[in-house]
Amino acid sequence: MARLLGVQLPDDKRIEYALTMLYGIGWSRSGRILEQVLIDRSKKVKDLSEDEIKKIIEFIEKNFKVEGSLREEITGDVKRLKEINSYRGIRHAKNLPVRGQRTRSNARTKRGKRRTVGALRKETWAKMGQGKPGGAEAKSVAKPKS
Repeated sequence: MARLLGVQLPDDKRIEYALTMLYGIGWSRSGRILEQVLIDRSKKVKDLSEDEIKKIIEFIEKNFKVEGSLREEITGDVKRLKEINSYRGIRHAKNLPVRGQRTRSNARTKRGKRRTVGALRKETWAKMGQGKPGGAEAKSVAKPKS
């Protein structure tokens, strides 16, 4: 397995796809990188020579922020937004969509799994030991005759 910038690339995949496993590199950027360093897109990772791998690493380090440095920059940007109490920062802090999406019916990715809020069933109230929701205590269950 080839190792690029701290990430293991699978040998059996094409280099064009394998580069997308680096944080900050997608399909279009991967294609542009391979064009610039003159490597065939359909070449498998295991077929790359050490020289070709070095070319790719040097080109990426010189031209793009990827992996750790990119993650740090994004984290810093979000932290700054929270500190200055901007609208976007507040939305980040509350785990809500930042870019104007509706939240009444969607936003499940950002807000997480649905949690039902509202009326509880009588059985739930009885289990909680609070009696019926109306305030009256739950009736005791009749004992079977022996």
